[in-house]
Amino acid sequence: MSRLSNKIAIVTGAGSGFGAAIARAYIQENAKVVLADVNLEAAKSVAAALGDNASAVACDVTRFDQVQAMVRHCVERFGAPSIVVNNAGTTHRNQSMLEVDEDTFDRVFAVNVKSIYHMTRAVVPLMKEQKQGGVIINVGSVGGIRPRPGLTWYNSSKGAVKVMTKSMAVELAPDDIRVNLISPVMAPTGLLTEFMGVADTAENRARFVSTIPLGRMCDPVDVANTATFLASDEARFLTGVEMPVDGGRSI
Repeated sequence: MSRLSNKIAIVTGAGSGFGAAIARAYIQENAKVVLADVNLEAAKSVAAALGDNASAVACDVTRFDQVQAMVRHCVERFGAPSIVVNNAGTTHRNQSMLEVDEDTFDRVFAVNVKSIYHMTRAVVPLMKEQKQGGVIINVGSVGGIRPRPGLTWYNSSKGAVKVMTKSMAVELAPDDIRVNLISPVMAPTGLLTEFMGVADTAENRARFVSTIPLGRMCDPVDVANTATFLASDEARFLTGVEMPVDGGRSI
């Protein structure tokens, strides 16, 4: 039997990168998945290749009304979600902390932090009502464990997600809702150039890869495999755990 049979999942930021890989992995394990993304066409493209158990919906995760509408879409299409992956994220360019303008700072914290507040308010009451437990997986960053210069405000937002995950895990444990964190290292996704702060060239990639003991960037499949495990019953006694998917970068 597949690991996520009869499970209903929401994955945010599912139109590309980690989110798309997680959605694919969940479908392979027989879950029903709502792919939420601010870019509806991207989410539709991924969902179309995944079949009838996948449904795309537009959602700006910084807006509570849109998060509520997305969760209603899930309930109406598949049922109440038992798995939620808070993957949607953004960053500022790798640069001096003094050069990041206030609007960019606010956007980073709205997408990376406040979105989880919105999602929690929308889905936890449903999980409690179902009385069948639930799984929430937040996507952090190795920058929340071992921060480096240039991404100070981004790293800080992921540090907030780290503490948020642990506090949520303790508070929701009596309802059998598990909350865990995946912290990836840099990956060749749409935000790579912003993370590096320089042009995406083989030479610049090599410079960043040289800091990762296992000698390569994170592949979205690495994150998807971890997200599948954490959502499965194999991880039923894990909550408040941080999983660095980083090839040893945070050591």
